[in-house]
Amino acid sequence: MDRQFDKRSAFAFIVAFGIVSLFADMAYEGMRGLNGPFLATLGASGAAVGVIAGGGELAGYLIRLVSGRVAQRTGAYWPLAIGGYALTMAAVPAMAFAFNWQTAAVFVVLERTGKAIRSPATNTMQSRAGDLIGQGWAFGLQEALDQTGAIIGPLLTAYILARHGDYHAAYAWLGVPAILTLVTVAVIAVRYRFAGRISPGAAPATARALSRAFWLYTASAALLGFGFADFSLIAFHFTRSAIVAPALVPTFYAAAMGASALGALLFGLLFDRRGLVVLVPTVLIGACTTPLVFFGHATAALIGTILWGFAIGTQNALMSASVAKLVPESMRARAYGLFSALYGIAWFIGSALLGALYDRSLTALAAVAIASQLLALLPLGLAIRSARAAFT
Repeated sequence: MDRQFDKRSAFAFIVAFGIVSLFADMAYEGMRGLNGPFLATLGASGAAVGVIAGGGELAGYLIRLVSGRVAQRTGAYWPLAIGGYALTMAAVPAMAFAFNWQTAAVFVVLERTGKAIRSPATNTMQSRAGDLIGQGWAFGLQEALDQTGAIIGPLLTAYILARHGDYHAAYAWLGVPAILTLVTVAVIAVRYRFAGRISPGAAPATARALSRAFWLYTASAALLGFGFADFSLIAFHFTRSAIVAPALVPTFYAAAMGASALGALLFGLLFDRRGLVVLVPTVLIGACTTPLVFFGHATAALIGTILWGFAIGTQNALMSASVAKLVPESMRARAYGLFSALYGIAWFIGSALLGALYDRSLTALAAVAIASQLLALLPLGLAIRSARAAFT
């Protein structure tokens, strides 16, 4: 008989995967903290930055639709996880060899593609552990460890930029945590091989089988994604408007990731007690960030960046936990893929629109972003009502 999780091994697995995420985030969040200013030095426009950031997310989220189905049908959870990490960890230091914004854009998309390949598989395996220790706690703890790496990575690149003033050198140094990620995930795959042995179950894994609450929640998340400015665009604005010195931009991002880790832990625990309703304050906080980062000076920009990190980190953790709570284990890989694909389409359209508006009117950009996030409260409220029985 295959070994199964108990509470002790479930907690250990979440911590172990959190360590993988810590190293991974040192690499790719260090990269993402540099991308906006780096693209600006290569001559990209605000619209181009919006399309690149959104396009990378779109490619990544659409691929999850396929990778989720593949994971569920084949049971290749660990091969998909390891392959996805390998692609991401190759793309990050490859940015050191980008000398025009078009080449950099390719590596941005490849980094997101790697995450797309692995995410439905890793989320599903972690949700199995979450069934025993609480989905909010499991994904909140994993997100907190994840964001610890997201603090260290940007601080590392900020130090390199301050000392050498060379973006290419900063990207090259991110190869160190990339290697550590691959070594660590290989060890965990051997130690917790049973985590990927998931029965397909008897329930039909079709879109029609997914609950009304799942679709309402997906609609709410899509509106949030549409209205959330990517940090690449925010960092681009900081650099172009000279609000923040280029070497300090990764430090701002590190502060955002620290807030993200705190929010994920706090709201993850609250989620296990109260359910989807705890997302409401995070939506309101997220709506406040746009005017602060695009209209404020240095202090307001820092506050806005911290709130941006708090909102996006909390929402990311609770999105994964919510899907696990709303969908049975045998259908989660595909559900994560469907959810991510729709979220990614909305993110791409929103990022492209916000990038285009940035070149024309910051007021219009803020109005669209805030309105979209506040509208997300409507389907979220309906999802809370529909799913109330599932959280009792």
